[in-house]
Amino acid sequence: MTDNVHDHSMSIKRSADEAYLIAERDGFALLDIAIDEDRLKRTLDNDSCGAFVCFEGRVRNHNNATSVDSLTYYGYEDLAINQGRAIVEEAKKRFEITHAIAIHRIGALEIGDVAVWVGVVSAHRYPAFDACRWILDTIKADIPVWKQEYYEDDSSKWLSNNG
Repeated sequence: MTDNVHDHSMSIKRSADEAYLIAERDGFALLDIAIDEDRLKRTLDNDSCGAFVCFEGRVRNHNNATSVDSLTYYGYEDLAINQGRAIVEEAKKRFEITHAIAIHRIGALEIGDVAVWVGVVSAHRYPAFDACRWILDTIKADIPVWKQEYYEDDSSKWLSNNG
C-alpha cells in the first residue's frame, strides 16, 4: 500500500476544539475546517483593551495575472504550533499588546475561504495595528505552511506561503 506523503500535512491530528484551545492559550494553531471568526473575537474580549484589530486573509481568484480556481495548504502541525507560540510571545515583547491569536487553515480551500486569521487586542490602537501586521508577516515567513494553487487550465504550482 502506498501512502501519499502529503496526506498527513493536509489535516490536523487534534479536534477542532483542541485546536481553538491551543490558539486561545498559546496564540497559534492550524485548523483543517472553516475558521470561526466569531469564536476567536469572543476569546479576545477584554475590558482593559480599547483596541481590537484583526486580519482575515482570503483565497482570491488570481495570483498575479493567472486565474486561480482553488488551492490546497499543507502544514506541519506540531512545528507550526511551536513556531506560532514563539511568534506571539515575541509580539507581546515587541508591542504593547494584551493578547494575540492566529489560526492558519490547511487542506483544500475554495475562492473566498478564510485561509489565515489574526486578532490582536491592546489598550491602544497603534500597538494592535503594528502587532497584527508583524504577526501576519512573520507567520507567512516562518510557519511551515505551503500552498499548491490550481489554475483554470488544470495546471498547478507549488508556492511558499508568501507566494
